[in-house]
Amino acid sequence: MTPRTALPQLHGVLVLDKPSGPTSTACLTAIKRLGQKKIGHAGTLDPLAAGVLVVLLGEATKLAPYVMEGEKTYLGQLRLGLSTDTYDIQGAVTAEAAWDHIAPAELAEAIAAWTLETSQEVPPYSAAKHQGKPLYALARKGLDAPVKRKEISVFDAQAVAIDLPSATFRVRVSAGVYIRSLVHSLGKRLGCGAALTALTREASRPFDLTQAHGLDDILAAPETLPERVIPIGQALPHWATVALPADTAALVRQGVRVRAGATYAPGGCALLTDDAGQPLALAKVEETNGTRRWAILRGLFGDPQPARRGGQTVPERTTTPNHGG
Repeated sequence: MTPRTALPQLHGVLVLDKPSGPTSTACLTAIKRLGQKKIGHAGTLDPLAAGVLVVLLGEATKLAPYVMEGEKTYLGQLRLGLSTDTYDIQGAVTAEAAWDHIAPAELAEAIAAWTLETSQEVPPYSAAKHQGKPLYALARKGLDAPVKRKEISVFDAQAVAIDLPSATFRVRVSAGVYIRSLVHSLGKRLGCGAALTALTREASRPFDLTQAHGLDDILAAPETLPERVIPIGQALPHWATVALPADTAALVRQGVRVRAGATYAPGGCALLTDDAGQPLALAKVEETNGTRRWAILRGLFGDPQPARRGGQTVPERTTTPNHGG
């Protein structure tokens, strides 16, 4: 449903509870029709997957690299004895094998062993690219592509329930991990194959399902979209917030590297705002000749202009960090 009058462009984060079935792009297209021409997301979900899809609106699209880096938590289901070309149940079956020699305890141990994996094979049906083309495009044409591997971290993995040949598991991983590849590798280790049958992203730090809104609910009442959007100033709760007086804020808007207080160590990051709480920039402390200044990582609500007084030292006023610097 499209509102009679398109909503103005919003700026912030929408935590979407993506349904299983549509692609992440299709979900964004539906929201884009509500007047949100500037839109993006932090971390794609496969069509099979449901759960937290972090949608970035307006100037919040500039936050993508900093939102995407957070760890993810998934609740998934797998089935033994089955291998597919996509590593999930939506793909074409490539092999079937007996699974009845696998004991529940052995499967639970194999799931827990994911924490030992430091790299994984990228699925042939994925958006990863080879010579500028996504692997899924090559796979659909029957063309060969090199097997790609990527470094990963699995912080926690455990079986939630086992009812052979199926199992439910929960896993907490670094950004960019393919859960279907974890399942595929488990099947290879057990010698019977395995495919992912269901997946829900429960959290994409710092956001989780308790903050998420259903796509159907949004489309049924588009006028409620503004109240569902998390403002940019609250989109990085694990970053420090530094409020600047009006004269200093004006310099930041011009791209000036304003002075950072001694509280912030070199390398520390913060969201800079004006004294009214309006986001100005994402910044990082850099030290030169014993002086610490805020180097702008990304300007917000208007890219910074060329610095006019880049060497000037100006004061700042800070607020208490939300969850540390």
